[in-house]
Amino acid sequence: MNLFFPNLPFWSWIGLFISAYFIGMAKGGIKGTALLVIPIMAIIFGGKASSGIVLPMLLFADLFAVRHYKGHTEWKTLWKLLPMALLGIILGHYLGIYVSDTTFKLWMAGIVLGSLTLMLLQTKGFVNEKMVGHPVFASIIGLLGGFSTMVGNAAGPILSIYLLGLKLPKLLFLGTGAWFYLTVNIMKLPFHIFSWKTIHLESLILNIMGIPFLVLGFFSGTWIVNHLEEKSFRKLVIWMTLLAAVRLLFDVWF
Repeated sequence: MNLFFPNLPFWSWIGLFISAYFIGMAKGGIKGTALLVIPIMAIIFGGKASSGIVLPMLLFADLFAVRHYKGHTEWKTLWKLLPMALLGIILGHYLGIYVSDTTFKLWMAGIVLGSLTLMLLQTKGFVNEKMVGHPVFASIIGLLGGFSTMVGNAAGPILSIYLLGLKLPKLLFLGTGAWFYLTVNIMKLPFHIFSWKTIHLESLILNIMGIPFLVLGFFSGTWIVNHLEEKSFRKLVIWMTLLAAVRLLFDVWF
């Protein structure tokens, strides 16, 4: 698909700018809004191509998030997740070479469905803090997170459930997540540039055009987070993730 911006219809620009705003909000702390980007961008550009367009915007926003929430990171949690996350990224990359766009979307739906299941288990008490803190559980989350972020930039729900299960305070939740996303998104760059070839000059032009909306979304998200209590924050994370998950499943199946 030719992405060069003069060829994009008006509604594609609207979708791009809305997506950039939602990415900024997510990195500012309103988790779940980034997942709304997946169906919007996939409809406009296709599954695999959209994942490459979204990635530089995520990285740009990650830098804002890491800077904003500096000093609020639980590093031991990160080290439990990252090795298996890298394996998941590699697995997602090689499987992604051989699948169609429809399969890409089905994978995204399956990932979100799994995240919803984790949410349900957690609310019913089946996923408790002790279980979530186990190294094996962390490895599974890392693997799923790495795979899902490679095929659709969709690790958010999985990581959110894990960090909520650990009962991290609001700022630790956001700071730890910020470093996880920055690290895995950097890991993904070579695969998108040199193998899938989904990041190139034309896609970067689109990224640049979306930056003002991304920055606006980021500061909107941080403003909302700063005015939320811990309990309200946890509820917002869960409900936004559920809303985004349902939207993605609807797009794939209908």
